Amino acid sequence: GIGILAVCDWFNESRPRVTLLSMIDRIAKDDVLPRSTDVVVIGAGIIGVSAALTLAERGISVVLIEKGVISGEQSSRNWGWCRQQGRDPRELPLIIESLRLWRELNQRIEEETGFRQCGVVYLARTAADLEAREAWLDLVKSYGVDSRLVGRRELDKLLPGSAVPHAGALFTPSDGRAEPALAVPAMARAARRRGAIVLEKTAARGVETRAGSICNVVTEKGRIDCNGVVLAGGVWSRLFCQSLGIDVPQLKVVSSVLRTQPLPGGPEVSASGHGFSFRKRLDGGYTVAHGGVINYDLVPDSFRLLTRFLPLAWMARHELRPRFSSRFGVEWRQPSSWPLDKPSPFEEIRILDPAPQPGVLRAAVRNLKGAYPVFQGLEVAEEWAGMIDVTPDAVPVISGTSALPGLILATGFSGHGFGIGPAAGRLAADLVTAAPIAVDLQPFALSRFFDGSKICPVAGI
Repeated sequence: GIGILAVCDWFNESRPRVTLLSMIDRIAKDDVLPRSTDVVVIGAGIIGVSAALTLAERGISVVLIEKGVISGEQSSRNWGWCRQQGRDPRELPLIIESLRLWRELNQRIEEETGFRQCGVVYLARTAADLEAREAWLDLVKSYGVDSRLVGRRELDKLLPGSAVPHAGALFTPSDGRAEPALAVPAMARAARRRGAIVLEKTAARGVETRAGSICNVVTEKGRIDCNGVVLAGGVWSRLFCQSLGIDVPQLKVVSSVLRTQPLPGGPEVSASGHGFSFRKRLDGGYTVAHGGVINYDLVPDSFRLLTRFLPLAWMARHELRPRFSSRFGVEWRQPSSWPLDKPSPFEEIRILDPAPQPGVLRAAVRNLKGAYPVFQGLEVAEEWAGMIDVTPDAVPVISGTSALPGLILATGFSGHGFGIGPAAGRLAADLVTAAPIAVDLQPFALSRFFDGSKICPVAGI
């Protein structure tokens, strides 16, 4: 049933939906484009906002520009998980640091982000499932993560009332959750209080260079002279880089999510099981997703990048639901370059708002209710979807580019960006200002896709 519904649901793609955007906490923003700054950050999702906040705290002048609204795309549409559990080992140093930053973030910015250290549970229905979780533990044992396997008795204490027998679970007590629609705007407000200039509805059309290095960013409202640029454009990063002659191998997948009305008596931990995932919200409701279905709109880049993405597609073959939609035509018509004194594609589509997949969400609710009867009374308050930027190894690019000094890429977070955002944004800020770097950059280098490095996605994350 899910497969048929996934094919059919794309007909609703153009239907306007504004309820999710209305939930995003708003900020006061600036109206005047400055003539110059030290750094321009392009894209006001969690990565870009974190980079701008870090720079402003260091006394570095920074302008944060966003073609739509702060956190209008995936940074407000994700699950809200902040997890070490199940991470690719290459990301663990960043997420460990990011969780430290999340724990201090409310105090640091003097606002509520919704972060709570609630723990994360990955349920295992069979002994084979449990063995797969144990294999991940073996991969990461040198990192000191507090993840552990739990048996049925301890699992019943963490998640009481299961109607489905489980062999056990993987549990990480120090993992947490936060509120995407609160956290990113709160960080942007804090950046602005510390001197950052924040501009919405201000698309970056491109950059100009002097002596081979970036000297300014051209926006729809004019030029900003600068010494460096952080591109944190999410799914838009590949198109922006194409206009600069830089190849960033990145595709998009669609994730459908819902939130419930407040539900008394539900669990505090976040959990992922067979065909469902959930985390508690500050309002007492839950964010729910399927977790086992990945909708993927076939576009021209699907064929251009086919060989690069085959290993990842094969690994995800049981979850992947390819489909033809109107996205193919939209991206077929998109130019790969444009004059900087004319409107760019970023001004044509301010906010990507893909239609959620009702069949997938119905299945998630059905699976959740079947596993945990405490959710029998849940009422769906809202459904939405978001587009996720994915790289061939599902590890982000946080990297400079040899082709264009002064440009730092922070993109391709592959569905892991919200939790890892505070540390990833800080790393981008370190790179653009040539500050000391505390982590190994090679796993995040753009050059890995072109220098003969073996590109290996890690299963089971």
